[in-house]
Amino acid sequence: MEHIKLENVCFSYEKNSPEVLTDINLSVEKGATVCIAGANGCGKSTLLQLMADCFKPNKGTITVNDSQYTGIVFQEPDHQLFMPTVWEDVAFGILKKGMPAAAAREAALEALRSLEAEHLAERPPYKLSGGEKQRAALAGILIMKPEILVLDEPSAALDPRARKNIIQILRNINCTKIIASHDLDLILDLADTVYFLDQGKIAAQCPVPGLLHDEGFLQSIGLELPLSAARR
Repeated sequence: MEHIKLENVCFSYEKNSPEVLTDINLSVEKGATVCIAGANGCGKSTLLQLMADCFKPNKGTITVNDSQYTGIVFQEPDHQLFMPTVWEDVAFGILKKGMPAAAAREAALEALRSLEAEHLAERPPYKLSGGEKQRAALAGILIMKPEILVLDEPSAALDPRARKNIIQILRNINCTKIIASHDLDLILDLADTVYFLDQGKIAAQCPVPGLLHDEGFLQSIGLELPLSAARR
């Protein structure tokens, strides 16, 4: 069953400006983990924001089935962390929906606990490491119980240990996941299907690993072999 489907989607930020995305056709099955791979500047972040309903396409259609909420975790967690303490950031959405403060705090602690991050609850976000900020931002989305989780470069700027932790956390989250990344090893670890984006167009789509081991194809769209494949 398709959870989200894009048909002939085109997008530009301003009228009469060049298209950032052109004729995007993409579908995601319910419960699947789909990754969007591509070099920096190819349109991955814009595509994710379209799927999370942050923007509307100029042309084409985006259909989301059986979804109450699509949550997006941006590449820069600082864009989502702005309250005095982590728990207040995590609880922000459910407080806005009317949950009493005491219940919202307990729900926030539970969301952090599920990510092994409860110890961050009283800390100010600006004192967190990159990996800790990722967990805090993710907890703030998970508390809203998304049917579809959209993540933009979740391993960017993380040290090896934090990267390993976030991959394990994402593997254990039970919902439809759409992840944009140029970290091809992360895609190998997590994805069922990968779409390759090049200059705003879908260059190819395949099950994982598929073209992730094709050095010539990857170089043609500005990517390199995953480290795990390059070591062979």
